[in-house]
Amino acid sequence: MGSFDGPTLPAWAARLLEGGLGSVCLFGSNIPAYAGVRALSDAVHAAGADVLVATDEEGGDVTRLYTAEGSPVPGNAALGAVDDPALTRRVAASIGTALAAAGVDLDLAPVVDVNSDPRNPVIGVRSFGADPALVARHTTAYVEGLQSAGVGACAKHFPGHGDTAVDSHLGLPTVDVGLDVLLARELVPFAAAVGADTLAVMTSHVLLPALDADRPATLSPAVLRLLRGELGFDGMLVSDAVDMAGASAGRGVPAAAVLALAAGCDLVCLGADKDEDTHVAVLEAIARAVRDGSLPEARLAEAADRVLAASRTVRGWHRSDPPAGDRPGIEAARRALQVDRALPDLAGAVVLRLRTGSNVAVGDVPWGLPIDGAVLAGRAMVDVRETSTTADVLDQVGAAPVVALVRGPHRYPWVLDLLHSVAAARPDLVVVEMGWPGEADLPGAAVVRTYGASAASGMALDERLGGHEVG
Repeated sequence: MGSFDGPTLPAWAARLLEGGLGSVCLFGSNIPAYAGVRALSDAVHAAGADVLVATDEEGGDVTRLYTAEGSPVPGNAALGAVDDPALTRRVAASIGTALAAAGVDLDLAPVVDVNSDPRNPVIGVRSFGADPALVARHTTAYVEGLQSAGVGACAKHFPGHGDTAVDSHLGLPTVDVGLDVLLARELVPFAAAVGADTLAVMTSHVLLPALDADRPATLSPAVLRLLRGELGFDGMLVSDAVDMAGASAGRGVPAAAVLALAAGCDLVCLGADKDEDTHVAVLEAIARAVRDGSLPEARLAEAADRVLAASRTVRGWHRSDPPAGDRPGIEAARRALQVDRALPDLAGAVVLRLRTGSNVAVGDVPWGLPIDGAVLAGRAMVDVRETSTTADVLDQVGAAPVVALVRGPHRYPWVLDLLHSVAAARPDLVVVEMGWPGEADLPGAAVVRTYGASAASGMALDERLGGHEVG
């Protein structure tokens, strides 16, 4: 699963596709605007008849089609909070319809990790929840909805990235539990995905000492055998991006790609915006491994067969379009929104947006309240960072009502300290949690939870804070 930088297909990438590259993954740099995606997808398909065009369109915080404006549907945490599988199916179908129109064959979604650790820095609102049964029923609904639109689903991150406090983009997380816990918690949603005939499953770069003390799941035959044996999955197994530190640190991308194939992955994702030299280095490493016997040729042929079978399966699907005028995204965002305690009058409010950065999976996607909405009415949000003092914030607020937008404040002590100090001076403060709700006690006159920071969630929030509803 190769990649390249920019919105047009480079000549070198076209040559690799003609030579049999299995897939291309489109990232944010490839999609400056949704309107241009189809031309790029068509160019990729023209270069390789059986190639799978893939992308990470999870909805919610992780979007590639809508990087400029934010996703029009909320993510998994909001869907789990509503807990209406029929609605989840409709939301997933709407994502699939947009992807199909853009020429995308494979969506690297849904995230089916059980987010059992609220400190998780990379899953969080990408998860349906912390209860395996809830995650499983929404996994089934999501896979069915997405594939009803003619786009393949890829359940991730096997065997589970939820019980971690380390981002595998940056390090190697460990899930130090026994097989009994994995079977009762992590593997339940993956079993549901397999039962729903998901086209693909994606691995995680997570170490599970109970099964393999040395290699993360992506590179571990012992871990991946759980999927083939225990869960009976015979479809396409996709690696998470092998340029992530959890896979390639200390060994490099080419070596990680070879190990992933040898372990049982069928399609190796290289990561975003790679150049020709990276692809060539990986291909040469695979060829060397076949020649020296460390990667059996039969394993490579099996992998290629599975990728080809997945491609031809997608092309044979009947596409079912959702009803005209259906807007499940805003419906889900409205139903997910929760308010603790009564909201004060927020006319003319100053909106603070506490900036804590984002992980690599999310990237730089706008979040907060719509500038042209009822609350801001053309005014900008005030960005607050770790260097900001309480006095600075209070000076900017003045006598106006104050709203603070936060994401995962329980993971950032400075955010909690600032919220409490501002609330001490301004007890009318309204705190809006747009991330994964933690256990921290949030101050203020009211606390609002949106379960994500998509554009849809921002619109629903604006309606509630502004006391109106957009049709």
